[in-house]
Amino acid sequence: MNRTRALFGGIALAATAALALTGCSSDGSGGEASSESGSKGAVAMSFAGLDIQIWNDMLPFMETIVTDAGYEFVTDDPKWNAQTQVQDWESWLVRGDIKAIMGYPVQSDAMVAVTQQATDAGIPILGYGSTWDGVAAAVTLDHEADGKLAGEKAAEWIAETYGDEQVEVAFLGWPDTDLGRLRGQGMLGALEAADLNLDITEHKVLSLDDGYAAVQNQLNAAPDTKVWLAIANDPALGAYQALTDSGVSPTDDSMLLLNLDATDAELEVIMQPDSFWRYAYIAPARQLAEANAQMLVDAAEGEPVEDQSVPVTEVTSENAEDFLLANQ
Repeated sequence: MNRTRALFGGIALAATAALALTGCSSDGSGGEASSESGSKGAVAMSFAGLDIQIWNDMLPFMETIVTDAGYEFVTDDPKWNAQTQVQDWESWLVRGDIKAIMGYPVQSDAMVAVTQQATDAGIPILGYGSTWDGVAAAVTLDHEADGKLAGEKAAEWIAETYGDEQVEVAFLGWPDTDLGRLRGQGMLGALEAADLNLDITEHKVLSLDDGYAAVQNQLNAAPDTKVWLAIANDPALGAYQALTDSGVSPTDDSMLLLNLDATDAELEVIMQPDSFWRYAYIAPARQLAEANAQMLVDAAEGEPVEDQSVPVTEVTSENAEDFLLANQ
C-alpha cells in the first residue's frame, strides 16, 4: 500500500534559463516587444514566468508566425507574481494597439477582473494551458490525463523491475498552479491505482535548482530511492544532475527518472542508450507555439476561435532526437 509524506523546502524562484527571444526590446509596459512593428497592431503573450525553458523555446516560433501575419509581438515576465501579471495586462489595455492577449496565469482567479476589462474593450483574452472566467478560447493540455499516462508508465516499469518489493519514490511536483496540481493528481492517482508497494515522498519544486536540492534532501532521508518522477522538465534536469553528481551511473538499470515536458537539454540525456532517464511525455515546443500563435492571430483578426487540445507524445531513447528544436 502506498505511503506518502511531504517535504516542503524553500522555493528558489531565480531564473534557470536565459530569455530565449532574440531581436526583442522592452515595450515600456513591463514586457518585451518585437523590434519590427507590424502594421496591424500588436498581440501579447504572457507566461507566468520566463524561468521555464520550454516557454522560452516557444516564443521565437510564435514571434515568427505573429510578425509574418503583420502584428507586433509583445511579451512580459511577471516572475510568478500574480499582481505583476495583472499590472502588465492593464498596461497593455491602455496601449491602444493590442488586438488580443493570451496567457498562462500565475493564478487564474487573479486574472478574472482584468479579463473582463479587456472583453469590455473588445480585446479577446485567450488561455494557454488553462481557462478561467471570460476566456474566449484556449490552447490546452489535458494535464490530469497526461499525468495519468506518465504515472501508468512509471507503475509499469516499477512492477516489471521490482515486483512486490517496496520501492522508494520521490515525486517532484508543484501544486500551486492548475498545471502542476492536475499533473500531480494524474501521476499519483495512477501510482495508487497500480497498488504497488511504494513509499512516496512529495517535494514541492519549480526550478532546476529546486530539483537538485530535492534529490539531496531525498537521498539524505532515503538513500536507496530508485524512482524519480517530475511534473516538469526543469526540476527533472536538476534531479538528474544531482543524481549523477552523487555517483549514480547514467546507465544505472535499477533507476528510473520520468517526467513531463522536455527541451533539448533533457532530450540530449534521454536519447543516450540505456540512460536511466527513460521516459518523457511532451507536447513539442513548435506544435504548442504554432497553436498559440495561430489562435492569437485569428482572434486579433476577428475570426472565431475555439478550444484546441494538444496531446503529449511518449519520448524514449529511440525517438528523442526527433524532438530536438533543430528537428522540429
